[in-house]
Order: sequence, then C-alpha cells, then structure tokens
Amino acid sequence: MAEHEEKKHEESFIEKIAEKIHGHDSSSSDSDDDKPSESSIQAKIFRLFGREKPVHHVFGGGKPADILLWRNKKVSAGALGVATVIWVLFELIEYHLLTLVCHLLILALALLFLWSNASQFINKSAPHIPEVQIPKEPVSEFALALRFEINRSFAVLRDIASGRDLKKFLSVIAGLWVLSIVGSWCNFLTLFYIVFVLLHTVPVLYEKYEDKVDPFAEKAMHEIKKQYAVFDAKVLSKIPRGPLKEKKKD
Repeated sequence: MAEHEEKKHEESFIEKIAEKIHGHDSSSSDSDDDKPSESSIQAKIFRLFGREKPVHHVFGGGKPADILLWRNKKVSAGALGVATVIWVLFELIEYHLLTLVCHLLILALALLFLWSNASQFINKSAPHIPEVQIPKEPVSEFALALRFEINRSFAVLRDIASGRDLKKFLSVIAGLWVLSIVGSWCNFLTLFYIVFVLLHTVPVLYEKYEDKVDPFAEKAMHEIKKQYAVFDAKVLSKIPRGPLKEKKKD
C-alpha cells in the first residue's frame, strides 16, 4: 500500500515537471513568434521613391536597364561614347546637323562608287549594298506608344489645371521653373547630354550604394514632409478652394 502511494506521488511529481517544461517551451515559442521576422524587417526598410522592386526592375528589366546599369559594359560605354562625340561635334566644334549628314553621305557614296568601279580592275568582288527598308510593325508600335504617352501627358496636365490637387500643381510649377532656369544656362543639346550622362551614372551608383543612400533619403523626405505640413497649415489651408474642390467635398 505504501509502495502504491509512493508511485502515485512520483508520477504526479513527474507530471508537474513535464507541465512546467511544456509551459516554458510554449512561452518561448510565443515570444519567438512575437519577434518580427527578418523578412518583415526588410520589408519595412525605406526605399527611395517608395519602390518595392530592385533598381533593374524599375527601369523595365530589359536591355535599356542593362545599358543604364552597366550590365553590358561595352554597350554602355559605346552609347556614352557616341553621345559624347555628338555633343563635341555640335557644341564644341559647332558642326551643324545638316552639314554633318551631307558630309557623311558624300563620303559614303564616294567610297562605294569608287569601290564598285575599281573592283573591275583589281579583280575583286563589288561591295554588297544591302536593300534598306523601314519595317512597318516597329514604326507602328513606336507611334502607338508615343501617342499613348502624349495622351497621358495631356490628361495629367488637364488634371493639374482643373485645380483638384494643389500639391501636384505646386510641384509641377516648381519643376518647370527649375527647368526654365537650367534652360537659360545651356541649350537643348547640352541639357540632353547632361541628362544622358546622369542616366548612365546616377542609377548605377545608387544601386551600388543604396543601403547608404536610402537612410539619408528617408531623413530628407521626413524633413520635407514636416516643412510642407507647416507650409500647408500657414498658407495653403487659407487659400479658398474652387468649385471643383467644393463639389468633391460634398
């Protein structure tokens, strides 16, 4: 009888220990579940312009993105070199476009003409001049894409001019004002060349140092929003709204 009670006492003691161990494991698992996962922490990291995809995907992920991000260094360097030669010819040497095209055509036609006639005397085959034709499908696709972008630009301008979004209106006005100042410093070709060089340098540098740039950009965006909130409270909120804004509120 005493042995039976002793066994019961041992079994109850073992069960209590097991319950304590189980309770400790469940609490630790709950605490682990409460901890944010690494993926969720990474998802909350601020990215410039609110992007959620890599820089390569932002630029389309195709050949243009490979060129801008220097995936193919030969093609990227070649594109930048051609743009530099064109800028030097027209801006520094002050070559005119029509003059350059005519000189290139004169040189090409003269070489082909002389080669075609001289091949009979030097016993060599005449140059093969390919038949060049502009394909219909790429031109149609480009025209449709250009038409779509122009119509979308018109829609955006109409939306801004209608007075529905004051923030967007001020942003566009400020952007155009800055662009007009830059345009007074240089001509269109130089501005186009500067933009082309920036597109071939800034994205690849940002992709390389994005972990350092994004925290700084987050602080800058926070400060801009803070200053805009003050400006909105002191100035923009006191501007009377138009009829479109009143209808929208109703």
